[in-house]
Amino acid sequence: MNLADLTSPDDIKRLSLSELKDLATQARKALIQKAAVCGGHLGPSLGAVELIMALHYVFNSPTDKIVYDVSHQSYMHKILTGRVRAFMEEAHYHDVTGYTDPQESEHDLFNIGHTSTSVSLASGLAKGRDVTGGKENVIALIGDGSLSGGEAYEGLDYAATLGSNMIIIVNDNGMSIAETHGGIYEGLKELRETKGQSHRNLFTAMGFEYRFLADGNDLERTIDMLRSVKDTDHPVVVHAVTQKGKGFTPAEEDKERWHYTKPFYEKTYELRTRIAEPTYESITAEYLMKKIEEDKSLVVINAATPSGFGYTEEWRKKAGGQYVDVGIAEEHAVAMASGVAKYGGKAFFNVYSTFLQRTYDQVMQDLCVNGNSAVILVYRASVYGMNDITHLGYFDIPMLNSVPRFVYLAPTCKEEHLAMLAWAIGQTSHSVGIRVPVGPLVEKGVADTTDYNQINRFEITQHGQKVVLIGLGNFYHLAVNVAAVLERETGICPTVINPKFANGVDRRLLEELRKDHELTVTLEDGVVTGGFGQNIASFYGPTEMKVKNYGLARAFHDRYDAEDLLRESGITVEKITADIRELLM
Repeated sequence: MNLADLTSPDDIKRLSLSELKDLATQARKALIQKAAVCGGHLGPSLGAVELIMALHYVFNSPTDKIVYDVSHQSYMHKILTGRVRAFMEEAHYHDVTGYTDPQESEHDLFNIGHTSTSVSLASGLAKGRDVTGGKENVIALIGDGSLSGGEAYEGLDYAATLGSNMIIIVNDNGMSIAETHGGIYEGLKELRETKGQSHRNLFTAMGFEYRFLADGNDLERTIDMLRSVKDTDHPVVVHAVTQKGKGFTPAEEDKERWHYTKPFYEKTYELRTRIAEPTYESITAEYLMKKIEEDKSLVVINAATPSGFGYTEEWRKKAGGQYVDVGIAEEHAVAMASGVAKYGGKAFFNVYSTFLQRTYDQVMQDLCVNGNSAVILVYRASVYGMNDITHLGYFDIPMLNSVPRFVYLAPTCKEEHLAMLAWAIGQTSHSVGIRVPVGPLVEKGVADTTDYNQINRFEITQHGQKVVLIGLGNFYHLAVNVAAVLERETGICPTVINPKFANGVDRRLLEELRKDHELTVTLEDGVVTGGFGQNIASFYGPTEMKVKNYGLARAFHDRYDAEDLLRESGITVEKITADIRELLM
């Protein structure tokens, strides 16, 4: 059978084993070719081809419910469920997302992009089935480091006592995004090495029936295993060992590099586009390494995404015990950072903005209620960050705006970023976040001498009249551009402010500006509702000062083009300038 002829899972149920294996070979070729053009989570998807094919061969989706953790390994699932054109025809490559999406197919039950959620979601489906008289199978597929997240154990804790059908497949490829860390994975390793016989078995300790599958890439054995647990009347864990990156030699040999890839040349495996060095990530990693060498009390904490922050394998080895990878456990990372600071150490937790969302309670309770001076470096907090609906990074300011005792800084350039890092390391009075800039490295060539002990002190970078332009972080440069056009077109020289503090208000300065200004415009690279600009608007509310806030609407934008979204949001130099002229009339 040709891969291109697949229309539904039913198509593979009548195929022989040799035909299924041929289909798997075709699928791997298609996955590699698409990733070369579009990028994507190649390693996880290649490793799960047989496992997902066996799932659809044995079970009857969508009647039987399959939930994919993170769902970045679900490409084969999409191929089998009527979306094969999106993996074989370049004109249709962007028809589907990189994650499961109910709007695409009835076989996709949830939008899933964050980790460790599958067991909880599946246990809810199972309970819903039980209370409504259903009889179908419910399957959760979890792997690629997802077992390091706390919600996985909350789900397992409940699922073990469900008392009805639930099948949890642990896709164990021995990896997270990078190498795994912690006692959980030492236990899984021991189970792999003993063919499931080790007494160090988390799953049996919790009360699950446990099945071990030594080779989850062996299609025949995997089909037999899944048939043996189909229609079970109690919770079962199938521990399936797979090879991450299987069938693509570079991904088999360098699993971390090929976990996710940008577009690459198939013949050389080199990336089609390289990011110019240095970057904000590289200068941060370099700075922290220097501090690690100088200060043995400094600890850098990461939640399983080291390479994205410049923490290469060499960097990690050099940092030694002063680098901690907690796995995909951001909540634990924040609490741990607070504990390090409490004891007198210096803790830096690096996190993508989208995954910071998981830590709201820990930031509020474990860190800020206790007033400990840990530092959180927030990456990709921008309209220019990740653009999948499950990975949006522009909600951070409203989230942190509500947290007392938290100082959230927003640098605009290299010099400010390094100065903020230095201040954060040296102080012990505040819990601090730094909104790391997104985009090419901007250098002013002049050291930033700001005294950040003066909390919520904004900087006027251009003195003017009538109009105040306050550009936060990434959007400070937009404010500068608007100011230049406004002066050229109207003769009005506006005051330009670099606030540097993302969740505070410089009351004294704002009051002073009332004397010779009538309009204040705020620009922020994030959701406007509950954000920085609305703090300014609230201050000026009872006064004669007009305020116009620019930012993104509170919405789940999906796979957007950043420039298109900004244009639709009225965030362009031309539109802002026109609005100002109208507001001054």
